[in-house]
Amino acid sequence: MAAPKRYAVAASGTWVDDEDGRRLPAGEVHAWEQGLNQTVCGLALSRSQLGRFPHVGWPDILPESGGAADRVRRVCPRCASVAGRRGADARPRWHRINPRP
Repeated sequence: MAAPKRYAVAASGTWVDDEDGRRLPAGEVHAWEQGLNQTVCGLALSRSQLGRFPHVGWPDILPESGGAADRVRRVCPRCASVAGRRGADARPRWHRINPRP
C-alpha cells in the first residue's frame, strides 16, 4: 500500500508572523505537491500568481487546526476533496451499512 501523500500549500497572498518571523499563506489557499508546477486542482502556479509555501503542510491551513490559518480566507474545495479535509463540514467516508447478500 502506498504511503499517503504530503501536500504543501500555495496561496494568493502572504503575511509574516510577528512572533517567529515565518512567512505564512493568506487569502485563497490550494494544495500543492512539491516538484510540480501546478496545484492539485490543476491551476498553474505561475499563471495564477500563487506563492509557494513548502514549509507549511496542508493540515496546518485548515481553519479548524488553528495553525497557519489566521489569514486564510478561502480553502479551495477541489483541493480539499483531494488532499483531505477533516472538520465539521467534511462528509463522512462512504461505507455500506447493510450489504446485499
